[in-house]
Amino acid sequence: MHNTGTIYSSTERIPTVLPEMAELLPPLTGEQLAALETDILKNGCYSPVIVNEDMVVIDGHNRQRLCEQHGLPYQMAVFSFEDMLEAKQWALDTQKGRRNLDKWELGKIALRLKPDIEARARANQQEYHGNQYDSGLSATLPEVHSDPVDTRRELADAVGLGERTMGKVMQIDEHAPTAVKEALDSGDLSINQGYNITRQVRELPEEQRDEAAALAVELEKAKKEIRQCDAEADR
Repeated sequence: MHNTGTIYSSTERIPTVLPEMAELLPPLTGEQLAALETDILKNGCYSPVIVNEDMVVIDGHNRQRLCEQHGLPYQMAVFSFEDMLEAKQWALDTQKGRRNLDKWELGKIALRLKPDIEARARANQQEYHGNQYDSGLSATLPEVHSDPVDTRRELADAVGLGERTMGKVMQIDEHAPTAVKEALDSGDLSINQGYNITRQVRELPEEQRDEAAALAVELEKAKKEIRQCDAEADR
């Protein structure tokens, strides 16, 4: 990744917004979005929107959308990326310092990167075997396979989570009832709690899992309220 030094105005070029980039990170809260809109209306869009060499918006989707909505000009700085995975990783690393993303949110972002990570791994394997063939080694040596990609580790590294935590996120995403995922989204459950409930209800008949999960979630929420009340009483 590098800054090409090229700057375009919105009056010169029209950027492209891809859902996979715009929806990579959790949306701003209503309060955050209102504060950003107030700032732009008062001071203009003084931070450039980041685009790649194909004019795809990489960072600054909210600023770009608000400027378009209010008919305000903005600038776009062109950055060069190896591929969309590198672009997404850069956008995530940039935004992590600005937002208070919890582990569950980071885990969900990692899952959105999974197709790109797997695609890069396949491309690397094809390049490896192509190089073996071009060098003539495949005709004289036993077939050698490059190491398969460890998806869980790659996803964990991409967002800064531990491998075990990432593994739990993957299990929750694949197997958890809706009530568990909603409670994680609202912050009422930790990843460990969500994982434990998911693991427990999977032992039940399928038709009982949703109701059991909902009851377990309500129990954990009640325990949380009791702990908060006890902490306030201690203070």
